[in-house]
Amino acid sequence: MDHIDELAQALGRLPGIGPRQAKRFVFHLLAAPENERTKLAELIVSLGKNVRQCPLCLRFYNGGVARICNYCADASRDDTQLMLVEKDQDLAAVERAGTYHGRYFVLGGVLTLSGKGTFRKKELANAVENRLKTGLKEIVLALSATSEGEHTADHVRELLAPWRDRIKISALGRGLATGSELEYSDAETLRAALTNRKET
Repeated sequence: MDHIDELAQALGRLPGIGPRQAKRFVFHLLAAPENERTKLAELIVSLGKNVRQCPLCLRFYNGGVARICNYCADASRDDTQLMLVEKDQDLAAVERAGTYHGRYFVLGGVLTLSGKGTFRKKELANAVENRLKTGLKEIVLALSATSEGEHTADHVRELLAPWRDRIKISALGRGLATGSELEYSDAETLRAALTNRKET
């Protein structure tokens, strides 16, 4: 396989990138100055060295010397609330809305109706057990308003069943349109969804 096709195939494995778009990226890189390609390659190589995964919420953050991310280290955040999001981008969207000040847990995926996909079940159970020791009272299901998000939420509720007598489980209000992904929701919509969350 030649280098153009090999790189196009590698880029095509990225989410949301089709074969034709991947090829366009390759030819754009070929036309770009060599120092731009070198810089991009260096950034990709250094990604794993400079970015860590928080052991508490499982989001990725710029490491430095911090053992946990800035949200988990922030003592002013509300320990009684734990919001479950699908991915890091969803957490960033919620933070932009500026309404929620509790803790987070990144599920790392969703379940499809056909049975594909996965989320961090074991890690979530451990996180809930640990958060209960620091005063957890509510889990907020902040999943996308899609069939996959709803299906995943159902499985999360089953997983959380042993703790239902100790914690309230709520879901975002319907400020979110059906079929919308949290990552792309504007701040005002997310604020409304958080304000109008209901127990499930």
